[in-house]
Amino acid sequence: MSKLVDKLPKKHKFKVRIKSRCKRCGRSRAYLRKFEMCRLCFRELALRGDIPGVIKSSW
Repeated sequence: MSKLVDKLPKKHKFKVRIKSRCKRCGRSRAYLRKFEMCRLCFRELALRGDIPGVIKSSW
């Protein structure tokens, strides 16, 4: 996975080609813009309580 993160600083010829990636693992799919991470990392950190203001929903 570290190979994907290494590609982040590379400049592209066109701005459209820039792909959002998770800051933690480098995953490009299921990216949450607000938290700048993928859904897997978000869920892991949220369940541990490392993201302030995020709680597990129940009804």
